[in-house]
Amino acid sequence: MSGIESIDFDFFATSMPEAVAALRTLSHLSGQDLDKALLELVKVRASQMNGCAYCLQLHLNWARKAGVPQGKLDRLAVWRETADFSAEERAALAWTEALCQPGRHEAVESARKALQGAFDTERQLRLTVAIAAINAWNRIAGPLRFPPPPAQ
Repeated sequence: MSGIESIDFDFFATSMPEAVAALRTLSHLSGQDLDKALLELVKVRASQMNGCAYCLQLHLNWARKAGVPQGKLDRLAVWRETADFSAEERAALAWTEALCQPGRHEAVESARKALQGAFDTERQLRLTVAIAAINAWNRIAGPLRFPPPPAQ
């Protein structure tokens, strides 16, 4: 029996088309009514935290296409330390970090309060599902070592 050393996204998609379809549907549905640039910032930050090179590069590319300035992407890992991010972005990023590190009750509660102040209930739910979806993608693409796509 052989183990998985490294596979690419295409192999995974061919081998597990139902899983890819389900994750794409979840990602698409959760992203409705959310600003594309905000959504990409959240996905980049989650991918940074989860150590997923494939998703990080993919969403960096998509963030640039969505109009996120390069300087903002450069400082995303230190978003708390800069004035580059709006109150809504800060609430979304805090929520992202809380959901990427479950078990930190105080951080989750603080992030939840910020989220409630920045987003209506439907957008809170959509953002939460979007973060869950990128976490799922990160936990597939990272450990399976999908090679990152080219930078764009």
